[in-house]
Amino acid sequence: MIMNSIIIIAISAILVNNIVLSQFLGVCPFLGVSKKLDTAFGMGGAVIFVMTISSLITRVIYGSLLKPNNLEYLNTIAFILVIASLVQFVEIILKRFIPPLYKALGIYLPLITTNCAVLGAALMNIDKNYTVLNSTLYGLFAGIGFTLALVLFAGIREKLEYSDVPESLKGLPISLIAASLVSMAFLGFKGLFGI
Repeated sequence: MIMNSIIIIAISAILVNNIVLSQFLGVCPFLGVSKKLDTAFGMGGAVIFVMTISSLITRVIYGSLLKPNNLEYLNTIAFILVIASLVQFVEIILKRFIPPLYKALGIYLPLITTNCAVLGAALMNIDKNYTVLNSTLYGLFAGIGFTLALVLFAGIREKLEYSDVPESLKGLPISLIAASLVSMAFLGFKGLFGI
């Protein structure tokens, strides 16, 4: 029974309700960091880490501090503080141990703090009334779904650089068209396993 629940959460978060392609959260880094595969993988790894740990911590804070004291209205502020702290931690680690990736991510790394995908995952855990374990798993799988979308789109954008694109569509216009087509492709997963 537990394994079925984990599989449903995984398929739902990665494919069916992909946080970027189905729920349209985190579109800024999706478009901004998806020019090269290596930066897409790096950003994806950072988002997976932050989303997983923040889902765990925010669910614990909500269940043990906010809800018992009738402070649910503070959940967004508390969650942003947790996410900002985790992003600072990731930034310090990358700056210290992987400087090229730190420089390649540039402004998008601190923007994880305000990435609505990370905050959205934490808030969805509360809305879905997930347990601490399910919240953590949802954060992990939503991060994997974010990374999958980012890496797929980075591969497409790298291919587009060498394609014969009409002058009026070069750059952002063709990227937006490609993003919409990838999003439509993910709509094919709707209804999978009754999700």
